[in-house]
Amino acid sequence: MQRVEKFLKDAGVYYLGTVEGDQPRIRPFGTIHIFEDRLYIQTGKVKEVSKQIHANPKVEICAFLNGDWIRVAGTLVEDERLEAKQSMLDAYPELQQMYAADDGNTEVFYFKDATATFSSFTKEPEVIKF
Repeated sequence: MQRVEKFLKDAGVYYLGTVEGDQPRIRPFGTIHIFEDRLYIQTGKVKEVSKQIHANPKVEICAFLNGDWIRVAGTLVEDERLEAKQSMLDAYPELQQMYAADDGNTEVFYFKDATATFSSFTKEPEVIKF
């Protein structure tokens, strides 16, 4: 899982795919963080992506870096604990201008039953499950 986090952080931006009804929705994200041996993302409850995750927590993310890419598929689980939210905000201090752990808007999700696939055009895919 640390290798997955490192790749996503090094890429800087990854793309999160959700669904809204029968329409796929994809948008850029930048928050990725390991807390208590789980891989987390962060968003705000007022955003459409939050509503989509709550309606269908199966998501996939994808990032590209130096000719390699990663896809991470899994189910997101909301963690409502302040400690989990604060850990994310501590990892991304720039978010603290917009979010606070106890603001009623900040939410963090961790991946459950995730499969990460590292791919490139020059080698066989490598799969990591967590």
